[in-house]
Amino acid sequence: MAASPRGGARGAKTAKAAIPQLAWHEIRPAPVILLSGPEDFLADRASRLLRDALRDRDPSLEVHDLTADGYGPGELLTLASPSLFGEPRLIRVENVEKTTDAFLLEMIDYLESPADDVVVVLRHGGGVRGKRLLDAVRSGKGGAVEVVCSELKRDSDRAEFAAAEFRHAQRAIAPAALRSLVSAFTDDLAELAGACQQLLADTTGDITVETVTRYYGGRVETNAFAVADAAIAGDYGQALGLLRHALATGADPVPMVAAFAMKLRTMAKVGGSRGSGGQLAGSLGLAPWQIDRARRDLQGWNEEGLGRAILAVADADAQVKGAGRDPVYSLEMLVRMVAARGLPVG
Repeated sequence: MAASPRGGARGAKTAKAAIPQLAWHEIRPAPVILLSGPEDFLADRASRLLRDALRDRDPSLEVHDLTADGYGPGELLTLASPSLFGEPRLIRVENVEKTTDAFLLEMIDYLESPADDVVVVLRHGGGVRGKRLLDAVRSGKGGAVEVVCSELKRDSDRAEFAAAEFRHAQRAIAPAALRSLVSAFTDDLAELAGACQQLLADTTGDITVETVTRYYGGRVETNAFAVADAAIAGDYGQALGLLRHALATGADPVPMVAAFAMKLRTMAKVGGSRGSGGQLAGSLGLAPWQIDRARRDLQGWNEEGLGRAILAVADADAQVKGAGRDPVYSLEMLVRMVAARGLPVG
């Protein structure tokens, strides 16, 4: 089974499938292709890659779009029937997770004898509807392959996705710049991809922290991580200045505390581990650069101080979510304690 941290087969509940399971960027022509999983952006990317590859092979490619939930009986067979001039065809079917019975039955029949020079792409976003069709596809009928488009929930997954965007463009991005960029776009993979493409289009040379800050320094998450980085490094003055600037420009205290929590949890996870970042990445669920950065962050810290800082983050999180009257004061106290590397502050 092929796996990929960029939305590949890792973590998908399809281990019993008898067909190849590919990451989105590994998509290849086949009589039937199942795009499964909830990450629509990766599914769209994969579909476009396939379309472009088929057009490169034959510019006369015909592209047809169907919806499984609005399917009319016989549509699939009509579109897949041999054309007058023999053009290859790409038939894309959306909303298979909402399929009508008519499409389900006709597609199962189609798997018995797929048409020549036709690629049928089935987009199933998840759920139990259409399971009979999914089982038939995954059984190996019709020469199908599956492209698993899982959500990129972990920072390491999104970081690898972004790193691949720059790697494919043969451009280098500094590890700290990559972290800042990923931190700035935690909620929307499409926005992260768009940010990568903007940096590639608008800049030359290596992508640095300064480059990312110039373009996306206003993003709340980037400001939050800048504050956390300065505090963890012991620079109280810089951390407090960055905090006040971030709050003055509209930063929400909740993601500010979340940035501290993420950094300190990573430090705790990495603390005491032995081996290179590459060796530990899989077992810790982190990218190698995250492990290396956490080890640098741990310099000057001890286990007791780190534990106290993590408890302080938990308290600050409650305070900024309504348990306290002054979330700004709670944040400032957190910054002060973290900058003191977990030592009690008066």
